[in-house]
Amino acid sequence: MRWNEISKMTCSVARSLSVVGDRWTMLILRDAFLGVRRFEDFQNDLGTTRHRLADRLRKLVADGILKRVAYQSRPKRFEYRLTEKGIDLYPVIVSLLNWGDRWMAGAEGVPIELVHRKCGAHITPALTCPHCNDELNAREMTARLGPALLKQRARGKSRGHHDPPISV
Repeated sequence: MRWNEISKMTCSVARSLSVVGDRWTMLILRDAFLGVRRFEDFQNDLGTTRHRLADRLRKLVADGILKRVAYQSRPKRFEYRLTEKGIDLYPVIVSLLNWGDRWMAGAEGVPIELVHRKCGAHITPALTCPHCNDELNAREMTARLGPALLKQRARGKSRGHHDPPISV
């Protein structure tokens, strides 16, 4: 399967990667969550080419992750704001941040800290079970086939996926 065909896989990870699975895209999203909105500000922070940035922003708008909002009429200029679909990527960015803080931070410490606006506390977000509130990790989880893969299997169209249950 080619990279540009992963959006057709019966796999939520593959489909998600078809939208955000590019390093520049993830850095644009990081900046958007940090409050960057204008093209020039994205470019100054990221140091990527105008062409590459315009391409990634156009794709994020087309995929409904960002929306273009006019902030000036003459000349017409736009800023990029996260949509609800984009805001739902916050846990992805925070998970990468947590992993990077744990495994990639230098001797000086972490680059940024997350602060809960409501109480002002510095926090390290954690995945928790919505049923029992226990913290989750890979060793305590398993996966099973969902409706889409069960239907695909019934039609005899398995594409080499590893069939769950999967556990570490």
